[in-house]
Amino acid sequence: MVAKTFGCAVSGVDAKLITIEVNVGQGTNFYMVGLPDSAVKESQQRVESALKFYGYRMPRQKVVVNLAPADIRKEGSSYDLPIALGIIQGSEQVYFPALEDYIIMGELSLDGKLRPIKGVLPIAIEARKRGFRGFILPKVNAKEASIVNSLDIIGVESVEEAIHFLEGKLDISPLTTDTRDIFYHSLEEYSVDFADVQGQENIKRAMEIAAAGGHNVIMIGPPGAGKTMLAKRLPSILPPLSLHEALETTKIHSVAGKLGEEASLIAQRPFRSPHHTISDVALVGGGGNPQPGEISLSHNGVLFLDELPEFKRAVLEVMRQPLEERKVTISRAKVSVDFPANFMLIASMNPCPCGYYNHPEKECVCGPGIVQKYLNKVSGPLLDRIDLHVEVTPVKFDEMTSNRKSEPSKSIRERVTAARERQVERFKDQKDIYCNAMMPSHLVKEVCQINEAGKALLKTAMERLGLSARAYDRILKVSKTIADLSDSDDIKVEHLAEAIQYRSLDREGWAG
Repeated sequence: MVAKTFGCAVSGVDAKLITIEVNVGQGTNFYMVGLPDSAVKESQQRVESALKFYGYRMPRQKVVVNLAPADIRKEGSSYDLPIALGIIQGSEQVYFPALEDYIIMGELSLDGKLRPIKGVLPIAIEARKRGFRGFILPKVNAKEASIVNSLDIIGVESVEEAIHFLEGKLDISPLTTDTRDIFYHSLEEYSVDFADVQGQENIKRAMEIAAAGGHNVIMIGPPGAGKTMLAKRLPSILPPLSLHEALETTKIHSVAGKLGEEASLIAQRPFRSPHHTISDVALVGGGGNPQPGEISLSHNGVLFLDELPEFKRAVLEVMRQPLEERKVTISRAKVSVDFPANFMLIASMNPCPCGYYNHPEKECVCGPGIVQKYLNKVSGPLLDRIDLHVEVTPVKFDEMTSNRKSEPSKSIRERVTAARERQVERFKDQKDIYCNAMMPSHLVKEVCQINEAGKALLKTAMERLGLSARAYDRILKVSKTIADLSDSDDIKVEHLAEAIQYRSLDREGWAG
């Protein structure tokens, strides 16, 4: 007898429907076809042990399991449950009248209990899209799947529960979640706040500009000046995620297995801070079965690279294309996968190996040429994609011990959100452009018009400070963001003047 169940294979951040056909007939041996990997092939041992534990038998006949379509590679252990249910029905031990109405996924332990699986959210989205009645899966993953409405989410703890549910002997109420309620209640639950930061008003201002225009930032300063502390608070002033962005972000984390048990919708912008020993594949994504890297996990959020020159040069260079295209394409011989990567890059670094170049009180002990050599570890093309260069100085003792209340993140976020709304309206007719940082060169000339006084100031700045030509577009983009924060339609001279000071690393002779 042939039994048919349905599962899904995750490819990139989407899922593809897989039909699991089980034929039990005359002969001997167990065969699995349809391009399964080792983990899928090993399911035979797990399934046999789990079925015996609950009093069912593994048929001593010829069992053929076909995973269709056969040209898609099936990976992982989440096909255990549908294979087990197909074998039970195919060997006529139990009849399931509604077996083909559900997508079924789950990894079996030897005692028949179900273990959590990855990629639940894209599978649930595909199940609803294909018109399935529901999704049977491990109970610990049910909350994540319940984000998708109009689909019965049936969480089970063992293969026995799944069998009894499909037989009609056990009533399991579908898990429902008010996605919008969870989303809107979690929007502002940040554990850090700019109100905790004493002093550093000029750096806070730079962070506000970066958040308002989606600009990348590099902070240069001595150790202990507060670079990491400020970077960690940046997500708290970014505009709140939209529901669409939250679903997109949650899908990526689901595929990567980063959500954890009993996880639900991600409502805050992600903040990722990889260690400088990270490999290029771990940063951009890849592997035999392509998985999202850190730049995709920080999609719609912030990627923070602390101590930038300590990262391997090859690792930093692979970010150049994703910073421009806002996505990563992982190509293999038989498959090509796109991962979204629309993130803000925040980097920090010491000005020299000892950390005290340009320090107001401590003397730098680095020899001649050492500072420039240290800065050269970060390539020009990468710096070209960073709009704001901010010099961070240590906080003075009086500011550190002051009882004066700093401005909270909520107040800054309101100004940032208002500026972003202006940009969304400005670029409503442009495809895939939502903020000033995304403007290509031809649009910069059209949008960032400056008057004669502004042109004179910019010319003087470029000549006297020795600013490079690549700084020109960046200054105009940043000045437009400053104008948006000031609720101004035009770029004024004071907006340009403020933008010019955020190009530290482009100045000739900055490093001696």
